[in-house]
Amino acid sequence: MKLRFAKMHGLGNDFMVIDAVRQSFAPRPELVRRWADRFAGVGFDQLLLIETPRGDEAEFRYRIFNADGGEVAQCGNGARCFARFVREQGLSDSDVIPVETNTGLLRLELVDQARVRVDMGQPRFEPAEIPLREDRRRDLYITEYDGREISFSALSVGNPHMVIPVDDVDTAEVEKIGAYFEGHPMFPERANIGFMQVLDPEHFRLRVFERGVGETRACGSGACAAMVAGVQLGLLHERACGQLTGGELILEWQGESKPVMMTGDTAMVYRGEIEYD
Repeated sequence: MKLRFAKMHGLGNDFMVIDAVRQSFAPRPELVRRWADRFAGVGFDQLLLIETPRGDEAEFRYRIFNADGGEVAQCGNGARCFARFVREQGLSDSDVIPVETNTGLLRLELVDQARVRVDMGQPRFEPAEIPLREDRRRDLYITEYDGREISFSALSVGNPHMVIPVDDVDTAEVEKIGAYFEGHPMFPERANIGFMQVLDPEHFRLRVFERGVGETRACGSGACAAMVAGVQLGLLHERACGQLTGGELILEWQGESKPVMMTGDTAMVYRGEIEYD
């Protein structure tokens, strides 16, 4: 069988995007893992799937699969690429596109040809909602790694995030600490591990070790989580610029019960066709 797809990226966080509205496709973990391979496949951090919605509120259903084949609920950089793809492919002519995800409704606003603003929804802090195995909610949690204390924030922005404040992201042990906490028992659904360096109240740097992927050049939901954690800790203002390896995102969060807003660029790399059994 042949399948049409697009290769896109948001700040270097790259995706294989599949239109499952106009062509038939049922994702399988082994296919995702094969295509994610950067030597023998297409090569990507996540596969994004566009489907018809199950309800009446959305124009599309948005599904995300990590490179290990596992399905996840949220990907902010992918959401921006999703919006650009459906407009360029003639699937939608809306400037604001509501899409259905496994954790609720997202609203994607096309600012111009490349930039998209995403309403990422309200962050969740209660341990049971993250989920996190803790007895009560805290702004900062304490755990141990290699004989030393690690302070971190934990929240959900559609998926679980651990945000660790660091003095310098360049020297942070992203691979070792990220791999250790990604599958730690305190995160029953695993977690994305962010390392945040606050430069001033309106700027921060971030590196993220994503569950099922490893370190990526950018993580949209991770940037949102870092922004929220920074505001709660009194380190960031309500509007700040997140500097990731692949580029910059503008984040806005006005406090609890308010959604996190994220604006950033997208890029179309190429379109292609792949054969599979």
